[in-house]
Amino acid sequence: MAKTVVHINQHVLRRNRKTGEREPALTCKRKSGGRVTRAHQVAIVDEDGREVARVVYSPDRPLNCGAVCWIESDLAVVPLA
Repeated sequence: MAKTVVHINQHVLRRNRKTGEREPALTCKRKSGGRVTRAHQVAIVDEDGREVARVVYSPDRPLNCGAVCWIESDLAVVPLA
């Protein structure tokens, strides 16, 4: 299976903060020449279609620390360095 890249577009984050717009700040693209999809949330699923993580962009409901973009998962997360 081809690798998929989820990119958080900082230019969109800043523009939305400055202007009040709510354009999607997440961009998903398959490495094998797939088309680009923009979204506010992206679910990461395993081979069986079960959601294992989610990338969220929520400027109207940020986390208590003020973050407007984050990753959520019910699974263990292992820092790689």
